[in-house]
Amino acid sequence: MLILLPPSEGKNEPTTGKPLNLDRLFAHNQLKQARQQSLATSKKVLAAPARPAHEIYSGVLYQALDWGSLSATAKGRGEKSLLIISALFGAVRITDVIPTYKAKIKTSLWKSALSDVLDALSEDVIVDCRSSTYTGVWTPPTAHTVAVRVFQIKDGKRSVITHMSKKNRGELTRALLQNPAAREPRDVYVIAQKYFDCEFTPATATKSANLDLLVHI
Repeated sequence: MLILLPPSEGKNEPTTGKPLNLDRLFAHNQLKQARQQSLATSKKVLAAPARPAHEIYSGVLYQALDWGSLSATAKGRGEKSLLIISALFGAVRITDVIPTYKAKIKTSLWKSALSDVLDALSEDVIVDCRSSTYTGVWTPPTAHTVAVRVFQIKDGKRSVITHMSKKNRGELTRALLQNPAAREPRDVYVIAQKYFDCEFTPATATKSANLDLLVHI
């Protein structure tokens, strides 16, 4: 299982930690050149203290994920399954050691750099929790991808949730790590049903499956 996450605008600023080491990040050989290009205008980042990504990202999604309180088994799944699409680093694992940064995604740079890396990941199911800002860098294969959407239900009417959808995606990610890894798209729905009111739409020849989380207000 591969769970794609966005980063968060909110970030902690550590005061201790070794500087960034590009050779220790996810796919360091394939992505090092693109990362160096991305960092060319962010030289202060190179000397800043670095910490694991789960200590850096502090937004709503990561608060809901609450990495520190997960069991060792769930963390083991997360270390293998979670991949965060980053404006500065392209993609990082939840335990990759990175500094605090501010950057806007350069889709053209990372689409070129990430395509081969992510295409090579052989996964039974891909759970796409990315926000729209980060979906342009890679389109996962439709046959075994589940796109997560969040809707609110008010007075019987359904509408899209924006900011607070991150909280629900974080809660879903936590739930997926607390259960045996999904092997096919419908397995994601089976797990989600334990925690959410949700709906599942299977994939078609041209569209991935959708998991819709429904929030009643």
